[in-house]
Amino acid sequence: MAVLGLSVPLATAHAATEDPNGPDVEWSACPDDVLAEAAPVDLECATVSVPVDYADPDGDHLDLLISRVASNNPEQRRGTLMLNPGGPGGSGLSLPALLVNQGIPSSVLDTYDLIGMDTRGVGHSTPVSCGFTLEGDYYSNIPPFAPDDAAVLRQADIARQAAEDCEANDKNGHLPHMSTANIARDLDSIRAALGEEKTSFLGYSYGSALGAAYASMFPEQSDRIVLDSIVGDTFLDHDGMRRFGHGMEEVFPHFADWAAARHDSYGLGSTPEEVRETYFSLAESLDETPVAGFDGSLMRHMSFGMLYKPTQYAKLAQQWQAFAAGDAETVQLLQDDDTVPTEPVSIIDNPLSVFAAVTCNDVKWSTDVDDYRQAVAEDREAYPLFGAAGANINPCAFWPFEQTEPPVAVDDDGPQNVLLVQNKLDPATPHLGGEMLREKFENRSRMVSVDDAGHGVYVLSGNSCALNTTTRYLVDGEMPEDDVLCAAD
Repeated sequence: MAVLGLSVPLATAHAATEDPNGPDVEWSACPDDVLAEAAPVDLECATVSVPVDYADPDGDHLDLLISRVASNNPEQRRGTLMLNPGGPGGSGLSLPALLVNQGIPSSVLDTYDLIGMDTRGVGHSTPVSCGFTLEGDYYSNIPPFAPDDAAVLRQADIARQAAEDCEANDKNGHLPHMSTANIARDLDSIRAALGEEKTSFLGYSYGSALGAAYASMFPEQSDRIVLDSIVGDTFLDHDGMRRFGHGMEEVFPHFADWAAARHDSYGLGSTPEEVRETYFSLAESLDETPVAGFDGSLMRHMSFGMLYKPTQYAKLAQQWQAFAAGDAETVQLLQDDDTVPTEPVSIIDNPLSVFAAVTCNDVKWSTDVDDYRQAVAEDREAYPLFGAAGANINPCAFWPFEQTEPPVAVDDDGPQNVLLVQNKLDPATPHLGGEMLREKFENRSRMVSVDDAGHGVYVLSGNSCALNTTTRYLVDGEMPEDDVLCAAD
C-alpha cells in the first residue's frame, strides 16, 4: 500500500500514551438521551481530551465522552473493559448498560469497570458532519443493489456528490483525522486518563477491526482482547464490503429453512428453494411497482439487515407477506428505525459521515469506476441475493482527503491475548472474516466458532458454549488451548 504523506514515524505513532499524574477524569451524570437509552441502568460519564492529530499533540484537541458501569466488587476488580458496538459510527455510550440488561455475567461486572464511549466524531464526541439529509440520495453506508451496469453509473454520481459534501462541510478540519489508527490511539489516551497500565477490550463487528488495531499498536498495554463478529482485518475495505454478499448467501438458507417449515403460516414457499425464489420474485415485483416506498433494492437491503438476528425472522416474513399483497398500510406499520429512518437528520448524517470518513481514510480505494462496474457484474452472478450492493461504488472512490498513513498492520508479535468469537453464519461478517484474522494473529489468538446464525455472539446470542468460553477468558484469563467449535443450543 502506498503511503500518502505519512505524518509521523510509526514507532512514535504507536507509543503508549503516558500520564504521570494517574487518573485524570471526573465522573458525573450522563446526558439525558444516554440515560434514557441505558435505563434502568444508571451510567456515569466523563470527558477525555485527545489531539485531533497525534502528529501534533500540542495542536487542536477534541473531547471524547466516555461512560462507565463501575465494578461491583472493588476487591476483585482487575481493570477496565472498553467496549465498541461497531460501525464505524455507532454510538457506544449505552453499550455497558445494554450488556448489563442483556445479562452479562456478574463475574465480569465484578472483574471490570465497563467503559463505553462515543469514538471521535460520533454523537457526543465532537461530532463530524457531511451534511447528509433524509431527502438526499445518499442514505446508507451500504450502496444500493445495482441490478444493471447503468445503476452503477447512477450510484457513481451519488457517491461523488457525497464525497464533495463531506469536503464542503468539514469546517473544523477533523474529517482527515478520522481513522481506525487514531481511534485506537484514542483508546490508549483513555486508558492513560483512567490511570490504568493496561486495558481489556470487547468489540463487535467493526469493533473487531478497532480491537485488532489496538492490540497491534499497543501490545504491552492490551490486556484481554475479545473480538466478536469479525471484519477480517484492522479496516473495512471494498473486499470487506463485498463479503456482505458472501455472508448473505451463507445465512439465507437458515432463514429459508425456517420459513419453509412455516409455509402454512406465511406462504413464502414450502421448500427452501421456493423461499429463495420468492425473494427474487418480490424484488423484481417491487422494482416494477414499489410498495410504501420499498423498491427491490430497499427490500434486499431490509432483508439483509433483518437476517442479523434469527429473532427477527418472523417480522421479516410478515414484511414479505405485506409486499406480496401490495399492502402499503401493513408495510408502514411494520417499519421501525432499523428499516426506514424516521429520526432527525443528525441521526442519519453523523453515522454516515463517520462511516465514510473512517473507511475512506483507512485504506486507498480504487478511483476507477470501471473497477466497481466489474466487481458488481461479478458479484451479481456469484452472490445474487445481495452481492451487487456491497460491490457497488461508494464515496471512497472520490474521497477528497489524502491518506496520511497506511492501514494498521496486524502484529502477531505480542502476548497470546486475542480471543476471536464468530458465528458460522453471519450476513455482515461471515466466518471467512474470522478465519482471515485468525491466520493473521496466528500465535496471539484462539477462535471460538458457533454453529449458528446471527451477527453478534457474546452475551447477545445466548450460546452457552461461547458464553462460558469467553467469560472464563475475561474473568480468569483462561485462553482455550485450541480453537473451539460450539454447537448451537
